[in-house]
Amino acid sequence: MLQVSNIAEHKEAYIKALKKRNYDAPEIFEQVLSLDETRRTTQAQLDDTLASSNKLSKEIGLLFKNGEHQKANLLKEKTGRLKEESKELSEKLTQSIEELQKLLYTIPNIPHDSVPAGVSEEDNEEVFRDGDIPKLAEGSLPHWELAKKYDIIDFELGNKITGAGFPVYKGKGARLQRALITWFLEKATDAGYTEYQVPLMVNEASGFGTGQLPDKEGQMYHVTEDDLYLIPTAEVPITNMFRDNLMNEKDFPVLCTGYTPCFRREAGSYGAHVRGLNRLHQFDKVEIVRLETPENSYKALDNMVEHIKNLLKELKLPYRILRLCGGDITFTSALTYDFEVFSTAQDRWLEVSSVSNFETYQANRLKLRFRNKENQKELAHTLNGSALALPRILAGILENYQTEDGINIPEVLRPYCGFDKID
Repeated sequence: MLQVSNIAEHKEAYIKALKKRNYDAPEIFEQVLSLDETRRTTQAQLDDTLASSNKLSKEIGLLFKNGEHQKANLLKEKTGRLKEESKELSEKLTQSIEELQKLLYTIPNIPHDSVPAGVSEEDNEEVFRDGDIPKLAEGSLPHWELAKKYDIIDFELGNKITGAGFPVYKGKGARLQRALITWFLEKATDAGYTEYQVPLMVNEASGFGTGQLPDKEGQMYHVTEDDLYLIPTAEVPITNMFRDNLMNEKDFPVLCTGYTPCFRREAGSYGAHVRGLNRLHQFDKVEIVRLETPENSYKALDNMVEHIKNLLKELKLPYRILRLCGGDITFTSALTYDFEVFSTAQDRWLEVSSVSNFETYQANRLKLRFRNKENQKELAHTLNGSALALPRILAGILENYQTEDGINIPEVLRPYCGFDKID
């Protein structure tokens, strides 16, 4: 969430930056500043009224003490009017604060200067590519056919139990899935991240804290009776561990990782491009989250990018990195890099990770602050990234490592799997 003071100070620059998102900001900024003026004026009036009421109360006490009851009763009538006035001002203040908050929730983050303008994924910029695309034998299969052939993932059984988008992993498929999770977590902890096991459901405050609400409620599974949400990523509970915290600069950086199942409704997702593991309602993911001081956050983002590059390099999967354009970047992000693995059997790129710097946008919602060297309170920067999301990584391994007599397992995973090949 943007700070009102920053909107006032950088209004024209913010309007220009938000054009990259194709977001028309002038009118809503004027509404924000007008509401904030109302809030500040009302607060000043309320403070004056309460001060006058308190002053009169002291005078009334002295008058009663001195036996001047008639004067005291006249002043009591005046304090009664002041109390009624303060009640009305308090209600007006509450209303203006709520309206201002709701309005601020509708404004996306300001994109970083390096974010290209654009309207869709077609305008994203490729910034890096690595790995050789293997040449598969004639008759090579997409992963959903391989899963059926080797009986390692059962999509129909998942559909029977729950519905489409909830696959059942079996035998070596389940063991490969577990191996990936363990390896990803070990690589993260080796890099200095502290592992957490977090709840799979969060409350409404947590959803607002990281920006899933009110923007993405249609994509989240809602447990209505308890007003809880199934998490779309471990980012939500991990980042919210620090909600309402006042930290010290020496506490930074904070590095967290966690494995969780993730739940996304993916409403309106149909067609061949979402077959098999390409898009699921439930999937596994290892997340990395960082809290940083503002001056260090972009160096930290580069560090996260390098961490994920190394994972894909060790898996020997061909991949590329995209800098997302303004029209494709998420609502809360200032800068996002997407990692895509090439699916040889499908002849297309599959997104396997997004790494983002949110700058102060989430921290302002979370009220996550720290005391800097001058002992002043300042908002932290938050970052997160998938390291990695499993479905499309698994799809990439199955398709790119397939041979005529089975599917080879990447060398780095063999100690975790306990087998070298699926056949």
